[in-house]
Order: sequence, then C-alpha cells, then structure tokens
Amino acid sequence: MGLLDSIVGQVSGSLSNAGGGQGGLMEVVMGLINNPDTGGIQGLINAFKEKGLGNLVGSWIGSGQNLPISAEQIQAVLGSEQVQAIAQKLGLSTAEISNGLSTLLPQVIDTLTPDGQVPEGGMLEQGLALLSGLDK
Repeated sequence: MGLLDSIVGQVSGSLSNAGGGQGGLMEVVMGLINNPDTGGIQGLINAFKEKGLGNLVGSWIGSGQNLPISAEQIQAVLGSEQVQAIAQKLGLSTAEISNGLSTLLPQVIDTLTPDGQVPEGGMLEQGLALLSGLDK
C-alpha cells in the first residue's frame, strides 16, 4: 500500500498547511476529481487544458516539480459561480476557497498520479476512499 500511504501522508500535510480546520475543502477536491458529470479526474484535467493551463496540470501529473497555481487561475478554471457555491456551502470566503484549492488540488492530483499516469477504476477509488477519511 505504499502509494496509498503516500497519498494519505502528503495530503494530511497539505491540509495542515492549507488551514487544517477546513476539512470540507478535501471533500470538495474529492468531488471535483470524482465527479462523473464532468468526466472525473480526466475531465478536470481537460478543464485546465482548455483554459490554457495544461502546462500547470501537466506538472502535477508528471514526475517533476509541481508548478504553482494562483487563486485567480483556480477561479478561471472552475468558474466564479462554482467557487461561490463552494464558499457558501463551507461558510468560507471565495478567497479562502480559491487559496485552499490552489494549495490542495495540485498535491492531490500529483499524489494520485505518481507514475505520470491518470489512475482509472479501482486504484483511483481506493485513493479517494483513503483521502475521504482525512477530514473526519
């Protein structure tokens, strides 16, 4: 379970760095990655590419260093309406949501794609199941 242990460890650290008490933010990230209506993780990756941020998301998937993403770029990809809806749901400001996602999303995608490959089926589900226990 080396990969899954790695996912848990890395994301636990990023939650601490991104405000720790915002456990709902992890649920949001998991929802974005696992949403069949938007194509799951591949659909999310494609959304970044469509907004001209393919180089950023590619760095998260690849084996090199992750390129940073700004809160403004997160809003551009997700749309301000979706970010506002998330903020209302969690009782946080849109700035807090965008900043938290800009920290957490690259780390989660990077951890879920350790070999530069987007996971499919069982492996993605196992990783997401473990991640879901972190915010409880």
